[in-house]
Amino acid sequence: MEAGSIRPGYELWRPNREKPEAKSARALVVFLLLVSAGLALVITLGGWSRLEGGKIFALLYIAIYVLFAFLVARWNRGVLPVASALAIILAIFAGIAAPAWFDRAKDGLTSPALPEELLGLLTLLLVPVQVILIAVAMVAFNQEWHVEEERPIGDELPPVEPPADEGDSGRSTKARSTTGRRTTGRKTTGTSKSRAATRRSTAARRPKKA
Repeated sequence: MEAGSIRPGYELWRPNREKPEAKSARALVVFLLLVSAGLALVITLGGWSRLEGGKIFALLYIAIYVLFAFLVARWNRGVLPVASALAIILAIFAGIAAPAWFDRAKDGLTSPALPEELLGLLTLLLVPVQVILIAVAMVAFNQEWHVEEERPIGDELPPVEPPADEGDSGRSTKARSTTGRRTTGRKTTGTSKSRAATRRSTAARRPKKA
């Protein structure tokens, strides 16, 4: 049989993907990626007129996050470390940019489409979201979604023959029970014969009436 080929009557399946914790981790990673992309989109569009040189970078980040969410939903494990690395970078940029939005909330400065306080709050909210995304993505990566095993087609398990020891022990048990029954029968027959002999001897000893 060639390497990588499947035996006839069997199919490949990934048992780790059937676990509830793996499904929960996958759903949480997809959710966090989409939330991050949504927050970044709102911040980018809301502060579009005041962003300096980061518009293309922000749109590229949003597109990558949406793409990663789609791939993770299809059990793609390879993008999880990349998503964690991008989340670290985004958390650093968000932590630096949030105070700048709050500093712009002053009289005399032109306001963007959304209030500066709201943009600063959303930017600050990106930091804990990215931290949670990093942790969950690493947990999901260690669940080994890629492991494949063979199983019979239609979930039919192959017949399992009982071990030789169990068969021998069963036979010996039956033999012992049969022998015990025979011994009990013999003992019962001997007891009845001894009782009959005792009755005969007692009757012979009794004196006969004249």
